[in-house]
Amino acid sequence: MATHTLSRISKVLLAPALALGATVGLASAPASAAVWNSCEQWGNTSLNGYTLYNNIWGSGAGSQCIWANSGTNWGVNANHPNTGGIKSYPNSKKVINKSITSLGSLSSSYNVSVPSSGAYNTSYDIWDTDYDYEIMLWVNKTGAVGPIGTSQGSVTVGDHSWNVYKGTNGANEVFSFIRTSNSSSGTVNILPILKWIKDKKWMGDETIGDVQFGYEITSSNGGLDFTTNNLTVSSS
Repeated sequence: MATHTLSRISKVLLAPALALGATVGLASAPASAAVWNSCEQWGNTSLNGYTLYNNIWGSGAGSQCIWANSGTNWGVNANHPNTGGIKSYPNSKKVINKSITSLGSLSSSYNVSVPSSGAYNTSYDIWDTDYDYEIMLWVNKTGAVGPIGTSQGSVTVGDHSWNVYKGTNGANEVFSFIRTSNSSSGTVNILPILKWIKDKKWMGDETIGDVQFGYEITSSNGGLDFTTNNLTVSSS
């Protein structure tokens, strides 16, 4: 079962300062000319209102390179060994900074191309500004991966049906919504999901900081491509 750790949170937060750190491996970016690419462990950049992170944070990781044509069209080539534990979460982030009750809307559309092998999930990772709560929305998964915590049953909310899990990684509460069937494209109405969690009294009227979307990769032995063909995050 996949686990999240405090080191993941701290490394995500410190990524801008560490962007000039060590290069991890020699995975190759796509042959097509991208406007930005990086093989650095904490490589990151901002493009048209989104922040991209290579974000190789787990132990025992292999090589991974990220490329981007924009904040909404990007991908990675990752070659992580077939061992347990999450190796990376390359993602594109949109900052929201609004409380749940002050949001009029919060939604996102995604279109991805993902491999049929390896072990990973394609997911939204949503954080409050204090990083006390992590809300994960898995839209697809492959291989031996699973969420933190215990099952809380199933719910249809945000225009999708999910299996819900609730737990903690020792640093923050984690609420995971695992789509009941894999999807490579669609639109998620995020705000009703946040309100559902709030109505369950699992958290209060938190200020939502980041909406991240990416690939939580446990293994991709031999080198696998993960492509975000299009991503939009909209709020009001």
